[in-house]
Amino acid sequence: MTALILIDVQRGFDDPYWGKRNNPDAEANIARLLDSWTGPLVFVRHDSTTPDSPLRPGQDGNRFKPELDRAEPDLVFAKSVNSAFHGEVDLHAWLGARQITDVVLAGVQTNMCVETTARVGGNLGYRVRVVLDATFTFDLEDLTADQLTRATAANLRGGGFAGIVSTDDVVRTPRTRVPRT
Repeated sequence: MTALILIDVQRGFDDPYWGKRNNPDAEANIARLLDSWTGPLVFVRHDSTTPDSPLRPGQDGNRFKPELDRAEPDLVFAKSVNSAFHGEVDLHAWLGARQITDVVLAGVQTNMCVETTARVGGNLGYRVRVVLDATFTFDLEDLTADQLTRATAANLRGGGFAGIVSTDDVVRTPRTRVPRT
């Protein structure tokens, strides 16, 4: 069974605080994933501990983006580190209890929380696929967001952590919805 995990799709990433981003189609692709998804669905929120972060709890930026309003996730939880496997919920145990062996990841930031979650998931033995066109990131130091995204794809594929897929690849694959527990 396969779960879709949407990571940090939060309003705070629209704040100029982050700088220049890439992939303006990411939110539309996330919405397409949600519209077609029938398997287990997980939303992960980043609760920043940095005082000036737009992702701090209690700030409007901590809320999910409106694209996620259309779905009813099976699990919603927060984290304050990069990997969704290290949050308020033991994601590994939750997935295992439901016999979920495959995860599809999308969200923000490509080279931070999405990549870290993919690496940990791969190390834990999950078949991980990252929907690269349903992620975005920001320029960092002397690298552009597009360069960082290409590096993430190479790191994940080359390191054997995850496959890289497109939204079209995922929406063409039928899924079976499982009851909530």
